[in-house]
Amino acid sequence: MVVRYAIGVALGAVVTFILFFLMQAIIASNEANLEEGAKGKLLDFVRLQDDQDVETKQRKPKPPPPPDEPPPDLPKPDFEASDLSQGVDVGAVDVDVNLSIEGGGFSSDGEYLPIVKVNPQYPRRAQTRGIEGYVLLEYIVTKTGAVRDPVVIEAKPPGIFNRAAINAALKYKYKPKVVNGDAIDVAGVKTRITFEMADG
Repeated sequence: MVVRYAIGVALGAVVTFILFFLMQAIIASNEANLEEGAKGKLLDFVRLQDDQDVETKQRKPKPPPPPDEPPPDLPKPDFEASDLSQGVDVGAVDVDVNLSIEGGGFSSDGEYLPIVKVNPQYPRRAQTRGIEGYVLLEYIVTKTGAVRDPVVIEAKPPGIFNRAAINAALKYKYKPKVVNGDAIDVAGVKTRITFEMADG
């Protein structure tokens, strides 16, 4: 039993000696690496001075130039009718827009009233042939005072002036009918537009 303890102590001493030797070798190798120094470049930081206060100068705006004198009133150009119609005498055309509106009388009680009346363009074909006639339209005056859904009820001669009359009616403006403070649509409004050639 004593022999076993003696062998164990001897082996422990040998192992300890070997470990100390290895540790000494490792420490010596690390010191050599440290003495070589770290490779690389060092950055040199330079502190800059604080920015100085920026001086601002307030510039006064230049005064605006004096206004130019208004141009003198130009005389209205005197166009000849033959220049506008390319050979057709427009001065001989008389379009009579007859706003005989049916369907409810006018009163100061918020009824609709015509505000803008636009003359239709006389169709060139009818103008060159000297054709006269009329168109009776029926449409709706909307709550905004515009014309909606114009329909030809009667036309003489048929089909000649229909499109010109409808296009003109769509540009009419009305004061809408007001009932209890609210504007409403008015249906069944009729207008007769007469197309006549002026004498001379």
